[in-house]
Formats: sequence, structure tokens, C-alpha cells
Amino acid sequence: MDKAAKTGKVRGADIGLHQAKRLCQLSEKERLIFIAEGLPIILDSAQGFWKASQQLGEHPREAKVLKGFAEEEAAKILILVDAVRCPPKLISSKLNRIVGWFYDHLARLIYAEAVTWKPMHLAQLREYVDRQRRGHYIEGYAGEYIMPNWAVYERESSLYADVEAYQDGTLCWSAPRRPDAGISSFGSFSPPALRVAEAMGRIGLFNPKALKATSDVWGSLEYRDREDHHDGERLTEQLLTQLHKEGLIPDTADEEHVGVLYRDWQIPMYNLDFSLIPVTLDVLQAEQEAEYWSMFGDPR
Repeated sequence: MDKAAKTGKVRGADIGLHQAKRLCQLSEKERLIFIAEGLPIILDSAQGFWKASQQLGEHPREAKVLKGFAEEEAAKILILVDAVRCPPKLISSKLNRIVGWFYDHLARLIYAEAVTWKPMHLAQLREYVDRQRRGHYIEGYAGEYIMPNWAVYERESSLYADVEAYQDGTLCWSAPRRPDAGISSFGSFSPPALRVAEAMGRIGLFNPKALKATSDVWGSLEYRDREDHHDGERLTEQLLTQLHKEGLIPDTADEEHVGVLYRDWQIPMYNLDFSLIPVTLDVLQAEQEAEYWSMFGDPR
């Protein structure tokens, strides 16, 4: 019997799935090699969900669920590549949190949506992210409704039948939500996050040497506040030049893939927070009152 068994300290928690946290225990070289191995696996998973969703024309709810899975899988790639883009001097303090986003539904949903945002700089991107991670918000005419976080609610309400509570305390059964009539077909356009992930693969980023180049180039600048897409375009150009110089760009890459990276690859978000922001009922009711008086005027 080994020492661990005698003391009862068996590392059973480190066996099985959900072990991405152990990336933090790897050296930089080992981590880049391991991430490079996983990125094509994640991309294949995302593409599989997307292709399957296109076969379910008569089942729009199920097609939407699979599309959502495709987006979240693609977001995992964006999250891991952000870990690669994080400056080496910061990675030891940031990696554990970034790896946590890999498993967090809200973080993945925001990463997937952020591909379509065009903030002026990181400070504005932080504002966008903070709005998306509020636990509740007010909606409707004069803010009469209190709603849960929409990204999470839309995901969960499409997936599951559940018990739901309204603002007045009323309980009801929630049947899985189905897409509105007229928008049930997603057409042939894949989700933006998936397009970025696919472009990364076609450009050759899913390679240990390419990831090392990504780390070297993007790690030269920390995105803290006013760093923006102009900086990103410069760093993307430097990266592509470096990849070309090292012969790491496959023949399958074309101008469209390059364009996707320049146009849609969001600036690094390793310095942002993706945890859900709890919002108390008092705060929400105060917001409702302010919204009401902004619509109808304060009688005082």
C-alpha cells in the first residue's frame, strides 16, 4: 500500500473530466504543446454541433440548442488563445481564472457574443462585458419588468423544462423556449465565434510553434485600459509576418481567413471579469422608479 493510500489522501479529484485547471501546473512549453493538441479537437466538436444544427429544419428549438453548443465550444478556443496572448509576466496570476472561464457558461456566452462587438478600446469593452454579466436587469415600457441575465436565461430556457418565478412571486412551469416564427432557420452562415476559430485553424495557429509566436507577439503588450484595435491590427500583422517567416501558414489559408482575424478577432480579454454580478431587488426597484419618472416626469 502506498503512502497516499495509507493516509487516505488519494487524489481521486484529479481523475476524470474537468481537469483544465491543471494547465496551471505545466511549464510554458508543455502548456502550449498541450493547448495546440486540444484546439483542433475543440474546433471539430464545434463544427459537429453546427453541422448537426443545419439538419434539423423541422426542429428549430433543437437546432438552436446545437447552434448554442457550437458557439460555446468555439468560445473555448477564444478563451485558450487569450491565455496564450496574455503577457508572460502576468500569466501566473491570470491563468487560473482564465481556465475557470473555460467551464463557465456565462463567460463562454460573452466570449462568443463579443466577437461581434466593436469597442473603441479595452475600457469600453469592459463596460460592454459588465453589462452582459449583470444577474438581473429591468426591461419593458418604463422598466416594468425585472428580468434575469438574458444570456444565461436564453440558454437555460431553451435547454430545459423548469420551474420559473415572476416578479410578483408567482410560480409557473417553463416549457423549453422555441425560436420565434420566421427566425428558426439559421441559414448557411456559421456563428461568428466559430468563423474566427476556423480562421485560426486555417491560418495555422493550432500548432505549438505558432502558439509560441502568438505568445511572443501579443505578450509584448498588456491590454489594461486604452489599448485598442489599432494595437491589435499591428500585433496581428506582426504575428502573420512571423508565421509566414517560419513557414507555419498552411497552403489552405487564404485572404478571407486573414480578413476574419483582422476584422473579427476581439482584442484580448484576460484582464476582464466574467463572473455574474448579483443585483439586489432594492437596486432593481430603484432603477424601475428612475426609469418610470424619466418617462413621465417627476411630479415634485
